[in-house]
Amino acid sequence: MKLRFTKMQGAGNDFVVLDATRTPLNLSAEQMRRLGDRRFGVGADQILVVTRSDTPGVDFGYRIFNHSGEEVEHCGNGARCFVRYVREQGLSERPSTTCWNCTCSPMAASPST
Repeated sequence: MKLRFTKMQGAGNDFVVLDATRTPLNLSAEQMRRLGDRRFGVGADQILVVTRSDTPGVDFGYRIFNHSGEEVEHCGNGARCFVRYVREQGLSERPSTTCWNCTCSPMAASPST
């Protein structure tokens, strides 16, 4: 199975970002574990899956999975990478991005110096 991904880091955490805005993506927990494995996969602290939202006023959703394949609810550094990804991929030109669990501006996604 071929899978396009982006590798990002935020404040010491690294992420694999998967774009499910155009095509739905349903990976099993085992596939997430393999992807997150640092020896045999891409390796990451967490895997972020970016999705479109069907909710009015909400631009995107994203799901967060630990490298072990378990879904989690929130990750601040992951939110920063999510917003940066959305902007860099041209998925949104809006001054702020609203997702089902956050509202972020591009300033929040700027790399720290």
